[in-house]
Amino acid sequence: MRVIVGWVFLSEGVQKFLLPDALGVGRFAQIGIPLPHVMGPFVGVVEIICGALLVVGLLTRLAALPLLINISVAILSTKVPIVFGHGYWMFTLPKLPRYGFWSMMHEARTDLSMWMGLAFLLIVGAGSISLDALMTRRVAAGRDAGSPS
Repeated sequence: MRVIVGWVFLSEGVQKFLLPDALGVGRFAQIGIPLPHVMGPFVGVVEIICGALLVVGLLTRLAALPLLINISVAILSTKVPIVFGHGYWMFTLPKLPRYGFWSMMHEARTDLSMWMGLAFLLIVGAGSISLDALMTRRVAAGRDAGSPS
């Protein structure tokens, strides 16, 4: 779970720089995100760093927090207008063949899956095959080695 969720965010962050018009600054401007020339690269860097941390399982719970905020803003800015059938606040409505709840559920399937995966990692942590677990084992072994027998 951790590697898959991390890889998706890492990959999306890289693509914000490789394809800035479609997925970075240009996309942020189209959606209505304020300061797209700042927020596009900022979000890309957050996705790369936190995604990489998730992939290796280092500071997993901490890395999940900014990504949860990130994906929540993505859902609010790009998926909620689909339910309403019109833009709201500063967010624009994407051009789709249909609108409403089921259209939004279809469009949001990846975002919602990533949100649930991040919530899982925030609650459960990195798992036994991770740098977090390795560091915990080393600290525990060091404590045990220092205690009198």
